Amino acid sequence: MSSFYDHILIWFILMISRSILMVKGQPQVPCYFIFGDSLVDNGNNNNLITSAKANYFPYGIDFPTDSQNGRFTNGKNKADFIAELLGFNDFIPPYSTARGNEILRGVNYGSGVAGILDETGYALGDRISLNRQLLNHQVTMRRITTILRNITATRSPLNNCLYTIDIGSNDYLNNYLQPRFYPSSLLYTPDRFATLLVQQYGRQLRILHGFGARKVAVSNIGLLGCLPEITSLFGRNASGCADFVNNYVELYNQKLKVLIDNLNTNLPGARFIILNQTSISTGGPPTGLTIFDRPCCMVLPNTRAKGQCIKGQIPCNNRNQYVFFDNFHPTEVGNLAIARRSYTAFAPTDAYPVDIRRLVQF
Repeated sequence: MSSFYDHILIWFILMISRSILMVKGQPQVPCYFIFGDSLVDNGNNNNLITSAKANYFPYGIDFPTDSQNGRFTNGKNKADFIAELLGFNDFIPPYSTARGNEILRGVNYGSGVAGILDETGYALGDRISLNRQLLNHQVTMRRITTILRNITATRSPLNNCLYTIDIGSNDYLNNYLQPRFYPSSLLYTPDRFATLLVQQYGRQLRILHGFGARKVAVSNIGLLGCLPEITSLFGRNASGCADFVNNYVELYNQKLKVLIDNLNTNLPGARFIILNQTSISTGGPPTGLTIFDRPCCMVLPNTRAKGQCIKGQIPCNNRNQYVFFDNFHPTEVGNLAIARRSYTAFAPTDAYPVDIRRLVQF
């Protein structure tokens, strides 16, 4: 029987063994706005009182400029690579430091341990939930209107910008699966909790549409049961993963697809797509990545920041062979592969109904 480990060896299809085709010239969209959690956070958590931050070595060891930038990986994250594929020459700035005219090309609102639910992640300290990220986007819109001096001029580019959202994993990792801190697993069955999340998410996506967003790429939740942190806590089934966790997530993903269809049908001008993280992480031929069941860096044991890299410890030197940098987050090569297949789907199941490349052409 094919296991998760067989699949993960072939995770990084397409462009790992090739050089990246960087898009030159004018960006394909006027601006790019990023919402989400630690998969896309590029510094918004740096000054928060929280254990969920990555502004220390070895995070950023392979980043081209300031290494202590707050990304939860050894180099660039998924959003960085998507911005490159869209043709942006510079990184999209984090909301915490974005100033002046640079916000006209977009802002990154991502926050480590953030969730769809406001309470998600509170055990680790402060975080910027999706509701708060939407409020921050309102502030950005007011700033853009001030710069352009025209509300109509503001809404026109916003309608044509790309919006990506990577959220929901922490509602399981740092909520439902932690009954010591959160009552959700005692109050809701897995099916009911998935319904609760999708209902809340639907309200948030409608708010974003009301702000002018039309081209929105929503990532579903990947195989959380295969994360090193989860398998260390709950053990492995024959698949190599904690299957019950993946079953929880699949309930959510099925309901999310129904929501996206509903939004596209009922919201004027809406073009929402789903980036299927399970499909993206389980297809393609081997590319040399061979270490998928443990992290590249030494991780913290039983602390509030359990599973994150130990500060100051030197990570593995063969980082291009590792899927995970710490117990939760992909290495830079992992982020590259995810971004490439999000932008240009390799398999029909990678994106629904279209991939980012086709979305931005509408």
